[in-house]
Amino acid sequence: MASFAPLDPFVFNNASKKNRVAYFYDSDVGNYAYVPGHPMKPHRIRLAHSLIMNYGVYQKMEIYRAKPATRHEMTQFHTDEYIDFLQKVTPDNMDSFAKEQGKYNVGDDCPVFDGLFEFCGISAGGSMEGAARLNRGKCDMAINWAGGLHHAKKSEASGFCYVNDIVLGIIELLRFKKRVLYVDIDVHHGDGVEEAFYTTDRVMTCSFHKYGEYFPGTGELRDIGVGRGKNYAVNFPLRDGIDDVTYKSVFEPVIQAVMDYYQPEAVVLQCGGDSLSGDRLGCFNLSMKGHANCVRFVKSFGKPTLVVGGGGYTMRNVARTWAFETGVLVGQEMPTVLPYNEYYEYYGPDYELDVRASNMENANSRDYLEKIKMQVIENLKKTAHAPSVQMTDVPRTTMLGGTDEDEAELDDLDEDENMDVRMTQRRRDKRVARDDEFEDSDDEEERPNGMRPQNGPNKRRNIMDYHSSTAVASDIEMDSAVATPEVRNEVDVAVTAMAAEANADVNAAVMEEKSQTLTSTETAENGASDAVSIEQSAKPAVDNDGDVDMAESTAEPTAQVSTPVPEARSSPAATAPASAPANTEAEPVAEQPTEPAKEEVKPQEAETTGEASTETTQQPQT
Repeated sequence: MASFAPLDPFVFNNASKKNRVAYFYDSDVGNYAYVPGHPMKPHRIRLAHSLIMNYGVYQKMEIYRAKPATRHEMTQFHTDEYIDFLQKVTPDNMDSFAKEQGKYNVGDDCPVFDGLFEFCGISAGGSMEGAARLNRGKCDMAINWAGGLHHAKKSEASGFCYVNDIVLGIIELLRFKKRVLYVDIDVHHGDGVEEAFYTTDRVMTCSFHKYGEYFPGTGELRDIGVGRGKNYAVNFPLRDGIDDVTYKSVFEPVIQAVMDYYQPEAVVLQCGGDSLSGDRLGCFNLSMKGHANCVRFVKSFGKPTLVVGGGGYTMRNVARTWAFETGVLVGQEMPTVLPYNEYYEYYGPDYELDVRASNMENANSRDYLEKIKMQVIENLKKTAHAPSVQMTDVPRTTMLGGTDEDEAELDDLDEDENMDVRMTQRRRDKRVARDDEFEDSDDEEERPNGMRPQNGPNKRRNIMDYHSSTAVASDIEMDSAVATPEVRNEVDVAVTAMAAEANADVNAAVMEEKSQTLTSTETAENGASDAVSIEQSAKPAVDNDGDVDMAESTAEPTAQVSTPVPEARSSPAATAPASAPANTEAEPVAEQPTEPAKEEVKPQEAETTGEASTETTQQPQT
């Protein structure tokens, strides 16, 4: 093993490029505890934060307390039923959710504890907020040591993980980035993240983990993805006892090949601390500097990077390592001697910022590692070089530049605007529609003609000819007693021509009949009524939307009634228009025909009658 190259020295004074680092921490995260005796201790994050603050690393980064992820944000990946269960279940009522606990794998490794949903919200909120700031170009790297829960599935808890903050963070990155690389150096396989993106080429997952009779039992070398995601899942199975130099000999060449072939636009790095030497549940032999060397190498590519935590069950070692890796990310050298802090007693008896490797046997032979490495790189060669993926979700607003007010809004400097509700830009971006966009129109029956008024001077296209650019103003008064303004298009012109031809034939027949019976007044009345009835049946009715009422245009002519009804309401369609030619010959004055029957006029019939009243009726010549 001596032939392997040693670790590169850590250089902290490189001022060629200043990285902007956003650090997310919520002080409440240490208040939660799984159950007594459980190896997962959220308190470890508070220990790491204490070291970061007392080393003065905070001076070189921006510190944020992210808003906890909401139910709606969690359901971007997880199912509604699963998140609802996590929100409702408590240690007091868990017995009533016995069936759901079995369904969602909650109970043993993933117990129910007080504040379960709030704890998941803190973890997921930091990763999503960090991804959002990377998208907006507000930072180069984002750190959320409370994240990294890579085992959670879409509708199932697994491996101490309930909500997969990594998947939620990657989904946020995919709104702006075409390709995202996920790197996992936890001792356990990142099965939850791999499963979420197993069929897509927009996310490449790369995991270095213990494989064999070990949780979760996945991550074989031949697991490379399916469909469009084939060869975009990279798994490097390792054996017990791998040390710093052998880990470096496989990690750096594989990541270099991934960067060359895949060319990601952003990176998510999971820094599970259970791959450290001496971990309660781990079986690797990495020192603190060997673990941090992976962080340094990924940082060297200069990609927007989201760094999250993960496993790690020896709290003092996890806290020291994550504090040291924070210094690597910001470029600050940290002395070996620990500064005094409120958890100083945890780090005895040496009180040093270091996790040393042990004399554990390394079961990873050189031949085995070379064989796996060559196969992994060969699979990478089969991937499409820098696949071009269409962006299906574009930014709602321009994130870069703008005025000082815009920058303040992006930085979430709105605490004085609304003290009760504060909205981050990430949540504002998700407001695609107005609040009333999909409002039900329950009062539609109460509006005139069933028409819903439109706001503003918007235009609507003619329903009859929606390919035409002709539009009708939406604010026309809709009154059933007034005819709808006629929209002239090809269909209306054709129907009008047919009506005019039919009207000419009717007038000719009436003239012939009048010449035979000049002395009969009743005949003249019947002839006039006949002409009006036929004209009404031939004239197409136009409804409020500009449609031709074909049922009305093909209706049978109205039956003639020779005896007028004195009490009947006069029909406006039978009134002779002012444009009718004057009769200069002496002839009897014809009585005004009345409505043939006492039938209730429906709104559509009233509109048809009003339309017919605007047409010119030819008076018979005697």
